[in-house]
Amino acid sequence: MNSHAADEPPALEDLRQAADWFAVLQDDRVTDADRRQWQRWLDTGPRQQAAWRRVETVASEMSAVSGPLVRQALEARPAVSRRRRAVLRAFLLAPAAGLAGWAVTRQAPWQEWTAAYRTDTGQQRAWTLADGSQLLLNTATAVDVDYSATLRRIVLHRGELLVTSGHDTLTPPRPLVVDVAAGRLTALGTRFAVRDQDDGAFRVAVFDGAVQVRPAGAAQTRVLHAGQQVRLRRDGIDAPSDAAGYAVDWQQGMLVADGMRLGDFIAELARYRRGHLACAPEVADLRIVGAYPLADTGRVLAALQSTLPVQVRQPWPWWTVVEAPAPLR
Repeated sequence: MNSHAADEPPALEDLRQAADWFAVLQDDRVTDADRRQWQRWLDTGPRQQAAWRRVETVASEMSAVSGPLVRQALEARPAVSRRRRAVLRAFLLAPAAGLAGWAVTRQAPWQEWTAAYRTDTGQQRAWTLADGSQLLLNTATAVDVDYSATLRRIVLHRGELLVTSGHDTLTPPRPLVVDVAAGRLTALGTRFAVRDQDDGAFRVAVFDGAVQVRPAGAAQTRVLHAGQQVRLRRDGIDAPSDAAGYAVDWQQGMLVADGMRLGDFIAELARYRRGHLACAPEVADLRIVGAYPLADTGRVLAALQSTLPVQVRQPWPWWTVVEAPAPLR
């Protein structure tokens, strides 16, 4: 097995095939021959397995929030295709009767579900802690806070966090730290952001003051100053770069693009939308300019379709692809 291929994001065509197989297996008339054929497709290689895991994950996440919408779609569209109806029904059945392997798809750790400070997909929220430190949580973020007699500790389980450190009233002052899976960040009178990059690494950007960065699995430390950002891994710290490239427009609920590739824009927008959102390779290099409201991703996609040579295709409520327009017949 090619482990590198398994780590890469699934290709669009593989995802399409996986979604098709998902529909087949959820159909009431699925046969043993269908299941064997699906298994042969799944055993083809790591690309297919990665695509299948992605489809399972999206469906599992959406099943918890889509029940009423799915029922409405089934009732309102009695003539909808067999495959589409099968996929819609999957959301009603998934919590009780998932596919083989459903339980081993990626699930949020229990710490994320029980975190004291959390945001949902597409949501931003702010809190002020007892020492005056301010936390601003971006979309799908989970944070815990543990202030002891010797340490002010913030734990980022997932997502993205903007921290403005307050002044401790105790003497001697307790250090303010942010712990992530890849290491520890110690605030030195600062304002900084931390973002989980979903590959085991974290992006740290400092806007005021300084932050000491220490990997969990290495002895090195580095102090970042205002205007710097770095990628933190468990086994090390990448070279610092200019933090001007770290976008924090989400504080105002906006996604700002200034000549951004459409593929990169869609990847960022996907963080704020439930389900699967992807950009087809043939339109990924188109450039986009503008400021777009994160609270209404549907409106953003409609704007893209009206201003760019693309179409937004949504074959199922939980699956959206931005692609080249269909040729005229």
